[in-house]
Order: sequence, then C-alpha cells, then structure tokens
Amino acid sequence: MRLLVIGAGALGGYYGARVVRAGGDVTFLVRAKRAEQLRRNGLEVVSPHGDFAVQPKLILADDLKETFDVVLVGVKAYSLDDAMSQFAPAVGSSTMILPILNGLKHIDALTARFGAARVLGGLANVSAGLDAEGRVVQFMANQTIVFGEIDGSLSERALALETLLHVPGIDVRASEAIMQDMWEKFVQLSTLAGITCLMRASIGDILAVPNGEQSIFRLFAECCAVATASGFEPRAPFIEFDRKLFTTLDSPLKASMLRDIERGSITEAEHILGDMANRARALGIDTPLLDLARAHLAAYEVGRRRAAG
Repeated sequence: MRLLVIGAGALGGYYGARVVRAGGDVTFLVRAKRAEQLRRNGLEVVSPHGDFAVQPKLILADDLKETFDVVLVGVKAYSLDDAMSQFAPAVGSSTMILPILNGLKHIDALTARFGAARVLGGLANVSAGLDAEGRVVQFMANQTIVFGEIDGSLSERALALETLLHVPGIDVRASEAIMQDMWEKFVQLSTLAGITCLMRASIGDILAVPNGEQSIFRLFAECCAVATASGFEPRAPFIEFDRKLFTTLDSPLKASMLRDIERGSITEAEHILGDMANRARALGIDTPLLDLARAHLAAYEVGRRRAAG
C-alpha cells in the first residue's frame, strides 16, 4: 500500500518515519522550506526507544498528480482546510483518508469534502514535537495509533491498513468502536489541555497545590458529562486509566497546547475546548471550569494576534 503523509511534523513525521524505517512505501507532502530541511538532514526521530533517521520521499503540493492508497492526515486543526486543498489530487475512488487530528470536528469537514466512504476515524497517542532543528522528539514512550470505520464495522481495508502500520515503534489497533475511542480521547485531551493551559503548569505541579487535584477532576467530570449526553459514556477502563494519569505525582505531563502557548504560537483551543463547550451548551450541560479554560485560551489568542500586528 502506498502511503501519503500530510506534513512531516510531530505526528506525521513520527508515524511516517517508523513506516519508512520498516520498508514501507511512504511519501511526505511538505512545504518547500520543510523539504529543504529534510533533504539536508533527513527525517530525524529522537525517541526513548532509540534515535534514528530516514531519508524520506518528498513531494510539494504543486507536483502532486497521482492518487495514493492511504492519506495520513496529522496536521493541526487550524491547517486542515489548506491541507485538504493540497492533498485533494491524491484522493482516488478507493483512497482511505486516516485523520489523527485532535478532537472531532475534522470528521465532518473531511466527509463533506471527500465523501463518507473515504474517511476513517482515527486517533494517535504519542507525546512528540519538533525541536529547533526540525527533529521529531518523542517525549514519552507511548506510540499508539487506533483507527476504524465510522460505522463500527471491521472492514478488509481497515485490516490491511493495520498490517501496513504494524511496524516497530507503532502500537496499532483497528477498532470496531472508533467513535467511542475518539470521544474518550476528546474527553482526555479537553481535560489535559484545559487544566494545564488554565494553570500554565504540568499535571505534577497542579497536583502539588491546594485544590489542584479537585480542579482536574471537576473539569474531567464536566467533559465526561458531555460525552455521556452525546451517547458515548466513557468506559470504566478509560476512567481508571485517566484517574491514574491525572494523579501521578511529579508528572511532567502537559498538553501540546500549553507548549504552543509557551512558544507564543497559535493553538487549537477553539477546535478542542471551544467545540466541547459548544456541545455542552447545545445539550444544556453546565461546564463552568471548561468555559473558564476556553475564555483563558481565547484571551491568549487575542493578545497573540495583537502582538503579531
């Protein structure tokens, strides 16, 4: 199967590099500046599992003419519209589009553009970012990718994609409940991003202050209530996993959204916290801490745009 990875940032760069290293047929759709950097240095991954580099096949949007079997979309949500226009020539009648963006709104956008038959549900659990040299840095050992048909079927194409991605450095699973999986990730991310951005601190530092743990779990409960009212009540193993995640003393865990703030960059706040808050309003659910976190991020964005002129 021929795989087109959109971008070579933290998500696409990590998973794409792993498949390249295992001998897969992978092409990265990148901008000219990133292409120059990758041709010069290769695609470098710094990982707890061992550092490595690959020399990737690259293509620019203007040169994209042929279709691919799989399009892996791991861009930031605010870049999705531009990305869809760029990779549209790669989408044929049997192409699978696998988005691993944060949140849920992108499913509707991709379906509207390319048709429901081409779009899978998906999520990634990897803590990674790009450093100043353009290397993909994996901060923690997790490296999961989960995907499946939106309707919950376990199709032959999903199993074929599972085989493609079943390589060292990727824990892959084809799911028969991908929307449930995505909603649970949405809850987890909304909680993590909301509380770490609101407090401008890691989970470990928040746990070290008065009412820190209570604040984390008040926000968690609000997000769980939205998921439940939407028909996707979080399952017991997920609740247990996140309870451990959010009570690990001295944990350095922080949302990538907070790292964006620390760099003075644009965030996905409205795509994550805003969307969760909007769903809560539509369902009549009161979410005061979520609303405060959303307002905090919105105020940050106002200041960032003003500073940028």
